[in-house]
Amino acid sequence: MQTEQTEQTESTGQDILQMDSYLIRAETGKRLLNYIVDLLSFYAVFFVFGIILAIVEPDLLNEIPETGGFRLVDRIITLAFYGLYMGTIEALFKGKSLGKFFTKTRAVNLDGTPITSSTAFIRGFSRAVPFAVLSAFGSPCNPWQDKWSDTMVIDEKLSTIQ
Repeated sequence: MQTEQTEQTESTGQDILQMDSYLIRAETGKRLLNYIVDLLSFYAVFFVFGIILAIVEPDLLNEIPETGGFRLVDRIITLAFYGLYMGTIEALFKGKSLGKFFTKTRAVNLDGTPITSSTAFIRGFSRAVPFAVLSAFGSPCNPWQDKWSDTMVIDEKLSTIQ
């Protein structure tokens, strides 16, 4: 009887140890690579969307006024589409973007649970804030999209999540 209790206690102790989650934040270098890959993929999708729009509705391009210099409205529209794009991608792929697939990282809530669609869109539109990319530099890497959405990007190879 004593042996059965000891075995039961040992197996319970092992189960408790296995249930612990260890979240290791992704390094700044991986976050930078995520940003570069995600930005390039956004511009590729945006470019293809522009070509399709020009083929389907060519007169629409003639209505866009051409002005030289810095075009604030163009910048704002592009940033809004970038936020929408990133939010959609992370919502569909549960915290992963193309860059995160490449670097084996993932966005999760601070407790390690998967992010929701609303959290993904908060993260996406937080990225659209000008100079948000500069907030990622530092140690540990904790940019605005993480702070404002109570999330973090973890290294999936080094972290254990239940």
